[in-house]
Amino acid sequence: METTLLSQYLTFRVDQEHFALSVSHVREVLEYNDVTKVPRMPDFMCGVINLRGSVVPVIDLRLKFGLSKGEVTVDTSIVVVEIEWKDEMVVMGLLTDSVEAVIEIAQEDVQPAPQMGTKVDTSFIQGMGKIDENFIILLNITRLLSGDEILKVAEQQQVKEDKEVQK
Repeated sequence: METTLLSQYLTFRVDQEHFALSVSHVREVLEYNDVTKVPRMPDFMCGVINLRGSVVPVIDLRLKFGLSKGEVTVDTSIVVVEIEWKDEMVVMGLLTDSVEAVIEIAQEDVQPAPQMGTKVDTSFIQGMGKIDENFIILLNITRLLSGDEILKVAEQQQVKEDKEVQK
């Protein structure tokens, strides 16, 4: 008897596209709350939130993907994720239009990321998950941001936490 290997993914929407992240990177999902703007950050960084006393930078996935800024609705959510970078856990929030569900996708239903030529960076796409007759874009969270971008996020987190300690 053949065993099917299933992986769990949190699905969410950005614009009209469906995306998913491995649940192993997801810490929690939050309703949208006010985000404190931080000067001199990249455009896709909306700011930071206070998560039980910790400073968590928030990335606007619409802007990161080159889309226009979206309106905040009752469905707007922040997916809090953890990624390991240089032997350190970096916690960040991903602003999404809506969070949908946790689903299981069989390994044989995951296709490789499409090759779009040398000018289009698709390294952040882990693959394409087939759900019925549709595809969902599986994100590789560790490649969503460049090393420099992760460094900015980590530095911003540290600066805000240092300021809180000084108070």
